[in-house]
Amino acid sequence: MANIPAMIDERQRRFLYSWMHRNPADLKKLASRDCMFVFATNPPEVLDRPSFTASVENDFRCLGYRVGESVVRRHGRAVWFTASADLELKLGAREWQGRFLMTGLWNKFRIGGWKLVEHSLAPLENDKRFADSVRRLQMWQG
Repeated sequence: MANIPAMIDERQRRFLYSWMHRNPADLKKLASRDCMFVFATNPPEVLDRPSFTASVENDFRCLGYRVGESVVRRHGRAVWFTASADLELKLGAREWQGRFLMTGLWNKFRIGGWKLVEHSLAPLENDKRFADSVRRLQMWQG
């Protein structure tokens, strides 16, 4: 039997690694087609998978990460990943770094296996400027 918590932990770290190395193809393999990325900015902002992967190729960079202790809990065909993380992010000229609560909801699909369906980052500090920058990445707005 597979060790689900270890596998999900590895996939979550692969997600961060792919973001840091600006690899949208790998991010697309890890994330479901309807995956949403939630940023706990003030106000909160959401990016869909096309918006997030396009931003990774351009201005939204993960410069470094250190994941703390994680908790992985299975719920049927879904797994909830939660961990603290020290992140260094950059969006254009703006830096966003510090301690974050990182969560990921992974779902097991019949075809394709485990995929990320929702990912969220919640910083300890509020910064409206970053929320405005994330909102501009949304491709579905005119």
